[in-house]
Amino acid sequence: MIDLTELSLDDYSSVLPRGQFDVGHAVDVVRPVCEAVRDQGQDALLRFSEQFDHVVPVSLRVPAQALRDALDQIDPAVRAAIEVSIERRRTVCEQTETEPHYRNVELAPGAVVGNVMVPVQRVGLYVPGGLAPLASSVVMNVVPAQVAGVESLAVATPPQAEFGGLPHPVILATCALLGVDEVYAVGGSQAIAMFAYGVAGLCPRVDLVTGPGNIYVVAAKRLLRGVVGIDAEAGPTEIAVIADETADARFVAADLISQAEHDPMAGSVLITDSRDLADRVQREIDSQVARLDTADRLRKALGGPQSAIVLVSGIDQAVDVANAYAAEHLEIQTADASTVARRIRNAGAVFVGDYAPVPLGDYSAGSTHVLPTGSAARYSSGLTVRSFMKSMHIIEYSREGLAAIADGIVDFAHAERLPGHAAAIQLRVEEER
Repeated sequence: MIDLTELSLDDYSSVLPRGQFDVGHAVDVVRPVCEAVRDQGQDALLRFSEQFDHVVPVSLRVPAQALRDALDQIDPAVRAAIEVSIERRRTVCEQTETEPHYRNVELAPGAVVGNVMVPVQRVGLYVPGGLAPLASSVVMNVVPAQVAGVESLAVATPPQAEFGGLPHPVILATCALLGVDEVYAVGGSQAIAMFAYGVAGLCPRVDLVTGPGNIYVVAAKRLLRGVVGIDAEAGPTEIAVIADETADARFVAADLISQAEHDPMAGSVLITDSRDLADRVQREIDSQVARLDTADRLRKALGGPQSAIVLVSGIDQAVDVANAYAAEHLEIQTADASTVARRIRNAGAVFVGDYAPVPLGDYSAGSTHVLPTGSAARYSSGLTVRSFMKSMHIIEYSREGLAAIADGIVDFAHAERLPGHAAAIQLRVEEER
């Protein structure tokens, strides 16, 4: 437990729990993998599948029939739940995340500058398949890309020995539901390299790679940034909960557990001004964890340096601490939770009240669950429609529009010692005269 009740700081980040995620070290590990994929193509992918996934797929690109079979065989209740997730995510994308594709402003007669939003042409979407086969990540990546208007979508996800070298069938069924038929049984850093460089006869290169993954996936994104666009360097998942004495300890404990379940490195932080609640939550955690199949993983995550109960003097300090922590997921379970939520500036997503737990956002809230981690919510956002679009200016000036400001541009260019810039303007002005 971290007691901040007697401490007042301008920045609490240095005293808050945070796990270590050394991407720099992992870059050295994935560099030869990425270079091998670049130079050797499919031979390298097959070799790394055997080395890392312990299975060699019959086909690196998942056959269309396998996608159809997965959809036909999926549990009808699971299919219905996935369809709700897709429908709600698509509705939020279409109604809150899009913006006019073209706007312009007339700065003066004959001087118009427009801004056009252009979708990225081809995107590679990575879907983890390790401790948990995250079919929900297919929804969270594909739907906003489709709404943005991306022309070409490819999904890569690790092959599974359990399924004969195919990816997990729920992932395949979700791809089929979304109409994505370009799916690769390729995981890890080699999948990111395949997308970045392209592999002859298999996978054309992409313009942007999105989606979460382990530290080696993140390291490959860092290494190949510039060769290909990336969404973010996402670390282990994390949750923070601001709770006061009105909170239900059972709910708080269950929500802290829910994110710890993802990964032994996942962070779960309770921020509270009630010592009594803190004690009750700890007892609930012990009791609930013992009943779950993932208990070993949970105890590692909840007992690690990235997880803690933080005691504060009141809600004002709780808000300051939460803004300093900048959680991927922030829950607010307090009296007047909506008012407290409006004071939050740094969080990937904010879940307000007792009945908006983070797992709701993981699946079917309609919001994105691909969110900034490791305090990156201080300066970045989650994956939305805008993540798949580029802003491009369209500049259209008449002779009169240029002439009106030509002298100033010429002076400015000479001040920067760029006479060629000035000449390009003067030629046009003199021609007019």
